[in-house]
Amino acid sequence: MSDTTRLAVDIGGTFTDVALDRSGCLFTRKVLTTAQAPEEGVMAGIRSVLPEAGISAKDLDFIVHGTTLATNTVIERKGARTAMIVTEGFRDSVEMGYEHRFDQYDVNIEKPQPLVPRFLRLPVVERCNARGDVLLKLDEDSVRDLISILRENQIESV
Repeated sequence: MSDTTRLAVDIGGTFTDVALDRSGCLFTRKVLTTAQAPEEGVMAGIRSVLPEAGISAKDLDFIVHGTTLATNTVIERKGARTAMIVTEGFRDSVEMGYEHRFDQYDVNIEKPQPLVPRFLRLPVVERCNARGDVLLKLDEDSVRDLISILRENQIESV
């Protein structure tokens, strides 16, 4: 039996789970996730489980944290309004995808819509090879030219 006191927190879309292992004794809590301020649910769960274990936060030896919040944000498409800056000639690569990920012979397959729509996948002049070596240096003016598009579309993330 280890004398290590470990705390684990998992922030889910609905609930935040807290588990505290103190010398083989397990103490758990499930609290509501506070979506706009996830740390509030985490702290509520921790404040709830520590007294039951008879310890304070300073007695914790190890803390691990996991979350599905980012995954849920992507799946639900609730993230920041996003644009993507891409190499000229490659704006459709995201949408084309790879044939081995779907049934390549199903002509009726419905692929998910890309997270960034085509009109917000913005090309710039530059080119690198597969090893990352620069073949054509970035034309910084082509990047500056995108600023007005980013502002007009109220882009929050690039």
